[in-house]
Amino acid sequence: MAGKADKLILGLEDHLRLLGQTGAEFAVRRIRTKADAEAPVPKAAFGSLDDVARHVLECRKCPLAKTRTRAVPGEGHPAAALLFVGEAPGHDEDVQGRPFVGRAGQLLTKIIAAMSFRREDVYITNVVKCRPPENRTPAREEVEACAPYLAAQIEILRPKAIVSLGKSATDFFLRSGKGMTQLRGEFFDFHGIPVMPTFHPSYVLRQESIRSVKKQVWQDMQKVMKLLGRT
Repeated sequence: MAGKADKLILGLEDHLRLLGQTGAEFAVRRIRTKADAEAPVPKAAFGSLDDVARHVLECRKCPLAKTRTRAVPGEGHPAAALLFVGEAPGHDEDVQGRPFVGRAGQLLTKIIAAMSFRREDVYITNVVKCRPPENRTPAREEVEACAPYLAAQIEILRPKAIVSLGKSATDFFLRSGKGMTQLRGEFFDFHGIPVMPTFHPSYVLRQESIRSVKKQVWQDMQKVMKLLGRT
């Protein structure tokens, strides 16, 4: 497990380095190589999702540790076929220590149910595990600090599909300067795993009067359902 996780983490480091070169908003300013990496969390320790969660809860690798109420590792089935990845926790998530529990989370739960899943059937997490102050976009060093955690979660789960919720989450997986309107609706490959970008539930709520946004999200989820044999 540790060897596979190392490979995925190194792949993420290369991926984030390229993001930085293309000027992505949260791309890592400097990616350490495996040889010079300062690794306060041993990669070999990530033997399970519980191990990842334990390290996230104790993490002090970036300034968000000083402002958070609770870290939010993620939650769901330990062998989930479907992984949802958002940007970062918001206020409600910071208070409860659980991902997607506010208004956007309630909408995500409804979407999951419409896909013939329960929340406990899938896995839900974020690129960054602690709430940025005022819900701002995560900074580069914050994404870098959390990258090994998300990499380990993906390697342990090996989901059949990933849904990236919103631009920040999608930018983590896909090196592109395009907006979500152009990116959503088509699968792309991330280390052998199909990733479907779609609008973040909070964006859907802000565009509640525009029925086409909800329709597009549902069209995206229907493609995921088909991939997973749920239709």
